Amino acid sequence: MLKYFLLLLVPMILSANLTYTSNHNKEVALLESFDIEASFLYDPIMNDMKTKISNLYKNESFFAAMDEAYLFIPAIKNILTQYNVPPEFLFLAMAESNFSNKAYSSKRASGLWQFMPDTAKYYGLNIDEYVDERRDLIKSTEAAAKYLSNLYKRFGKWYLAAIAYNCGGGRVNQAIRHAGSDELAVLLDEDKKYIPKESRLYIRKVVALAMLGNDEQFLLKSEYEHLLNRANAYSVSTVQVSRGESLKRVSEVLEIPLENLQKLNRHLKYDFVPPYNSEYDIYIPYIKLAEFKQKYNSEPIKNIYKIHIVSKGENLLYIGKQYGVSYKVLMDFNKLKNSYLRPNQKLIIPIENKQIASKVNTKHYYMVKSGDTLESISKNYKVSVQNIKLQNRLTTNFIKIGDRLKINE
Repeated sequence: MLKYFLLLLVPMILSANLTYTSNHNKEVALLESFDIEASFLYDPIMNDMKTKISNLYKNESFFAAMDEAYLFIPAIKNILTQYNVPPEFLFLAMAESNFSNKAYSSKRASGLWQFMPDTAKYYGLNIDEYVDERRDLIKSTEAAAKYLSNLYKRFGKWYLAAIAYNCGGGRVNQAIRHAGSDELAVLLDEDKKYIPKESRLYIRKVVALAMLGNDEQFLLKSEYEHLLNRANAYSVSTVQVSRGESLKRVSEVLEIPLENLQKLNRHLKYDFVPPYNSEYDIYIPYIKLAEFKQKYNSEPIKNIYKIHIVSKGENLLYIGKQYGVSYKVLMDFNKLKNSYLRPNQKLIIPIENKQIASKVNTKHYYMVKSGDTLESISKNYKVSVQNIKLQNRLTTNFIKIGDRLKINE
């Protein structure tokens, strides 16, 4: 009897051992992609975090995030690879935003990669009345890849690039100088505190998420094995649409839910693309690309859209006359239940192309730059200082860089 029992038990032990060896080798390889030594596998804080995340994500939040991002994960990996960034840095985005391209923090960071406004603009991301490209899944990933590549060139190790992404290159430089070493084990010293606690936990979280995301047994046991292959089967395509084009119309043309299209285009602040270029890029599921080429009508669309910011004393009738749009159209287009308007309220205005020059350019805004004063602006636009103050409800002559001043010539 014992003989037969051993015959059954030995294959089970060998199978378990092979699984353990396979997982161990994968984890070592994953650490190597971050330039981290294999001994980090035994870091107690990281392992405790991995266990907690594993238990926490059994409530499906881990898988919900992966499931939400399945469509654009291949695109992110491809972009990272193009910039020679290890694809495992995909999980840095998960640590930052839980794969949500609409994430926004109290510190004003936004998007998949949680860019701050200044850093975003430095890496070429546009933030204006119509778009916030920190939420553009392709452009923000390209910006993040450039940023990480620059950090790697600066520090020479990927784990240092990840830490610097969190706390800044200057802080990492300072930590290395004080520690006299750039070794991870030294920098993570809990007593010396060379880098902030948040960053010490951050690098561990990125690694722990990457391990779970690449752990086939974890996915299989959780009945989410479809995620192993699904991310390789789906992707997104970039297509060009006419200026002012509505996402709703595109969704109708492609016969896909508007909500699905909006998830891929969170960088658009409104339902339509910006009117300042003749064409604008949006993202659609790759499987709809052939259908888009066949069905989408690239002829100029009838209307272009503008954003009007309501000033004190303005009403729908006045605004409608200014843009050559009827009162009823403004009500319908902005889904207004009544005619009440409040100062600084934003209205979407559909404007026929022929009216743009005559109706829109007479009223515009000026962004205050370094060295500007109310006096210098008034001279440039031949408008009195008092006029500018009245239009913008200013009680003093104080203005600051970035202020948006309404100017009526």
